[in-house]
Amino acid sequence: MAAAAGIRSREERWSLAGKTALVTGGSKGIGRAIVEELAGFGVRVHTCARTAADLDERLRAWAADARLPGRVTASVCDVSARGDREALVAAARAELGPRLDILVNNAGQSTFRAATETAAGDYARLMATNLESCFHLAQLAHPLLLAAGAGAGAGAAVVNVSSIAGLVAYPALAAYSATKGGLNQLTRSLAAEWAGDGVRVNCVAPGGVQTDMFSSVALEMDPDPETSLRMMEAELARVPLRRFGETEEIASLVAFLCMPASSYITGQVICADGGRTIAA
Repeated sequence: MAAAAGIRSREERWSLAGKTALVTGGSKGIGRAIVEELAGFGVRVHTCARTAADLDERLRAWAADARLPGRVTASVCDVSARGDREALVAAARAELGPRLDILVNNAGQSTFRAATETAAGDYARLMATNLESCFHLAQLAHPLLLAAGAGAGAGAAVVNVSSIAGLVAYPALAAYSATKGGLNQLTRSLAAEWAGDGVRVNCVAPGGVQTDMFSSVALEMDPDPETSLRMMEAELARVPLRRFGETEEIASLVAFLCMPASSYITGQVICADGGRTIAA
């Protein structure tokens, strides 16, 4: 029988001080909020983005933020490319050392297109970015996560950022939804496989969150701003809380799933959607 996590005090249960994390897609949107949330809790974070320009701008802002004193490093990575993923984990190890407490697979792309109009290249790109990258990065990070899981406490944590589109049906999101449904099941499978290694694996499935990507999908739905707005209002009417989420609300849930306080939670897909899925 596996031993229970040796967490004794409230301070220990709700602390991430001294931990290390790799967060993909950290320069914008939900990823940026996750990086800042974890770093604010005292985590040393390595993140990535597809372009140096995005990273340089964000790194300058973080360096000037007194709340995040030298806790964030970054490297360029297109997570859809296998070689880039290998280089990313090598860079994270060089910055953070041979132990990784947290892996957050956040980077993702979306497209709003009918299934019959989705090109093979678009489908392959979504699969490589949203699903294959998460599987491969988990493989690459496993030895580092294992080193953290072998220690005392709650072990290591992997958090995948999915979407409620992997749980409920949206027209013209078939390819994207397939990647997120696959990620949900990957989460459960890895949780079962790695539980004995001291590595917990969970998934956060956001609903509509106010990000640049969410806005771009809205315009893909219809390039006419007024029509796009009406479609967003129709979606909002199906959210019991009657608002879309903020990036910080997703980041807070991710941080909780990395904490010792969540040490008995693994293999779960947790919706942060204002109640959208219960109203579906």
